[in-house]
Amino acid sequence: MADNARAKRLADLIREVVAQKLQRGIKDPRLGSHVTITDTRVTGDLREATVFYTVYGDDEERKAATAGLESAKGILRSEVGKAAGVKFTPTLAFVMDALPDTARNIEDLLDKARQSDEKVREASAGATYAGEADPYRKPDEDETDTEGAVEADETDDTAK
Repeated sequence: MADNARAKRLADLIREVVAQKLQRGIKDPRLGSHVTITDTRVTGDLREATVFYTVYGDDEERKAATAGLESAKGILRSEVGKAAGVKFTPTLAFVMDALPDTARNIEDLLDKARQSDEKVREASAGATYAGEADPYRKPDEDETDTEGAVEADETDDTAK
């Protein structure tokens, strides 16, 4: 079992090699400049590597890029093997990264929250307090109320 630092170094190397090969070495038109390698993870035994990627474009371009990556998997694996110099070259699995979709979803939720906050601000623009403007007691009011309460307690004790 390899240590985590070695797996991390191999994952970084795989990411760099695959990105460079996609940019310069593979002539597949489906894998144009709109494919970006975002992350790579390698299992602890260094046998399997998962390469995460994003595609700039619509669903048709995403499907084409996925097919292009699957067809170039052998070439990319051999390039990784040459660069890594390990006993066993890890198998490559390409997974579309969900990060852009998640970011878009978060942005939509934040926009809804901003709109809701704006509606609350508009509704409360001319509103007044339900009670007094200052509901807290003042120090001079507290003294008079507590003196009356002390006198009432004394009279209750004498009545028993």
